[in-house]
Amino acid sequence: MWFKREQKNRRHSRGHVLDVKVRSDQARATRMRLATGVFAVVFGTVFGLYLFWRAGEWALAEFIYENPEFAIQQVDVQSSGSISEDQLRRWSGVKLGQNLIALDLAAVKRNLEMASAIDSASVERILPHTLKIRVTERTAVAQVDVPRAGGENGISISVFQLDANGVVMQPLDPRQCVIPLAQMSGSLPVVTGLSIFQLQPGHRLEMPEVLAALKLVAAFPASPMAGLAELQRVDVSSPRVFVVTTVQGGEITFGLDHLDEQLARWREIYDLGQRMNKSIVSVDLAVVNNVPVRWTDKISAPSPAPKTLDTENSWRKNV
Repeated sequence: MWFKREQKNRRHSRGHVLDVKVRSDQARATRMRLATGVFAVVFGTVFGLYLFWRAGEWALAEFIYENPEFAIQQVDVQSSGSISEDQLRRWSGVKLGQNLIALDLAAVKRNLEMASAIDSASVERILPHTLKIRVTERTAVAQVDVPRAGGENGISISVFQLDANGVVMQPLDPRQCVIPLAQMSGSLPVVTGLSIFQLQPGHRLEMPEVLAALKLVAAFPASPMAGLAELQRVDVSSPRVFVVTTVQGGEITFGLDHLDEQLARWREIYDLGQRMNKSIVSVDLAVVNNVPVRWTDKISAPSPAPKTLDTENSWRKNV
């Protein structure tokens, strides 16, 4: 009996092992089918998105970015100054026939503003064929003459211009302008006391003496001395002051603050000299009280014609 019972238990154990193995194989097969299904869904989704993306790219290129219907046929340029339309187009890098939609407007704006003569630029698409460019030019109020080795006499002069904010500009080639530069700016006061290493086109000078001097030069045409004196040179080499030399031969020293009050004091001293029939040789307006003045006997001479500078931005359209 014991032998029979043992045989029965062995058959039961083998059946149980086989049943567990079958269920394990089934579970493994189920997991494989699930993993395969998930992989197929993910792969199909990614592949479908890729096809959709490539189809979208093709459609954009075919119907927009390479569509000749959006080719640039006109570049509408307006400028506040004298730079010619052709020069502005060359600086922008835009060519007729380029696709208007594909054009990088930020790059065009950046190309224009890299020119030291341009203060700001705006670029706009006018569908289907027009690119609109608006440019604000810087207005030169003074210039810097820097001697350099070279030229016929061994020395040449490099000329830089400064706007009222102290930004350094390279003078434009007359071929780049629609109005002669001499007619635009006339004779600009010359700033002295700067080195060529400080003059980087497109960069702003930060010296307080320079900024105050340029502020005075820009404000001078509307000052009480307008038409009575003409600025010739401005020396910014001394700290906390700058010295103006006039065409009439006077040297006027200014402090950096309260320029309007100093110009008014200059006019009062000028009027006093007129009553005494004397001319100013030098005056230090940086001194508030007991202003030191040197006089000379006045020589009869015609007063200089009022000098006018175009400080207004009058928009000009190139056609």
